[in-house]
Amino acid sequence: MRPSPPAPPSLLLPLAAALLAGLALWPAVGLHPLWWWAWLAPVPLLCLAYGAGTHQARGLTMLAAGIGVSVNAPYFALLMPLPAVGLTLVAQTLAWVFVVGASRRLVVRYQAWWTVLAYPVLWTGLDTLEAAVLPDGNWGSLAYAQVAFLPALQLTSVLGVAGLLFVVALVPATLALALTYGRQLRQGWRAYLLTGLVTGGTLAYGTSRLQNAPAPSGPATTFGLVAIDEGISARTPAVTRATIEQQYARHVAALAAQGAQVIVLPEKIASLPPAQALALQRQLSHLAARQHVWLASGVVEETAPAGRNLLWLFAPTGARVATYQKHYLAPPERGLAVGQAYQVRQVAGATTGLAICKDMHFAALGRAYGQRQVAAMLVPAWDFGADRYLAAGMTAVRGVENGYLVVRASRDGLLTVSDAYGRCLGEQVSAPLPGRTLLVRARVGPPLATAYTHLGNGLGWLCVAGGVGLLLLGRRARRPVPSIGSQPAD
Repeated sequence: MRPSPPAPPSLLLPLAAALLAGLALWPAVGLHPLWWWAWLAPVPLLCLAYGAGTHQARGLTMLAAGIGVSVNAPYFALLMPLPAVGLTLVAQTLAWVFVVGASRRLVVRYQAWWTVLAYPVLWTGLDTLEAAVLPDGNWGSLAYAQVAFLPALQLTSVLGVAGLLFVVALVPATLALALTYGRQLRQGWRAYLLTGLVTGGTLAYGTSRLQNAPAPSGPATTFGLVAIDEGISARTPAVTRATIEQQYARHVAALAAQGAQVIVLPEKIASLPPAQALALQRQLSHLAARQHVWLASGVVEETAPAGRNLLWLFAPTGARVATYQKHYLAPPERGLAVGQAYQVRQVAGATTGLAICKDMHFAALGRAYGQRQVAAMLVPAWDFGADRYLAAGMTAVRGVENGYLVVRASRDGLLTVSDAYGRCLGEQVSAPLPGRTLLVRARVGPPLATAYTHLGNGLGWLCVAGGVGLLLLGRRARRPVPSIGSQPAD
């Protein structure tokens, strides 16, 4: 009697592991990420990939990554049509497949301590390229999950987001190697020592920077922030429009009575054709003069052939002293014209820059203002509710990178003021009519000089070059080290 062939190995366990690895990513890559979990979340996925055969590892990584990035699918559906949502999720999944797969190739093939660098170098290099070429930049980078962890966040003042992402990725890469290979990893102690030194050095630097931060100097300025979630358009009923305009005027008057010198309103408080926009401009001018305050407000002029997303800045005299046009457009506004110029003015005695919402998600723009030695940024914004903490956090990072105060007033988001160390000086959630306000008094001294402002994203581009080298090294024909032959060959 012929013996029956052995049963094929069950895929149930690997599939369950992929499901759990994908779910483990949710708290790290979602819209309100947990900073401490971002240091651990990739570990199950990396262990899964390192311990499987080549083809199985690729399939399981794709499944786990797809599950992980799906956490943001409802949010993407608010911004873009369903086909674009699908393409975005596929692109994010493939990014994980690429980084994890290329890291696995090096780890399995060479099984040496230095392969711990593959995962952080490749992620940092890819993140740098995304920030430079994609219309949404490196939105969702794991580095932004560290906004609430101030000791780690201080590293951005030296190495930018790239440096922070490198450290955050180095820790799970090391843990995955330790769990997969243990003592079998050749000279593994070097990998563990390197990670300990880099992580410890990062936290020691950040803690020291926070503890030794000099007392704020310069004149004390009182900032008022106002947000009403409803906006005005040409189709808004006259009664509703009048209510919104009157409520903004009441809030500005109330904040001025409490001592506010600079008041920031949100992005797109109105989207109007030129004649109506001009009428609104006159109202805001009179309001600034009547209350004797600096007043910044966002508005869209629906001009032909393309509208403009603008920030108007009015002096206490009522004069419009600056008009800034948004540089980086969100998906729903891609039909608008793109701005190019930077605007810097003396506001309440401080050198102040102007930007709108998504502009501050891009390190290049934040650094451009740092090079112009601004002490504060006024940022009208409009978020999408669910992303309020992530959007405000990304903006606060620009202040740490370049050493300036950030004042951000958002519809469907947060009213926030953060300092040059990322410390939140005030926060309030926006609301529908009658809206919400925030009053914060802060000293706005000279900008805090940072290495990042002077040096830029050198580490990021070094990781791009290093990543190319690692990819070429991974293509070399070399078998795994015999002493760990139990690991799957590549």
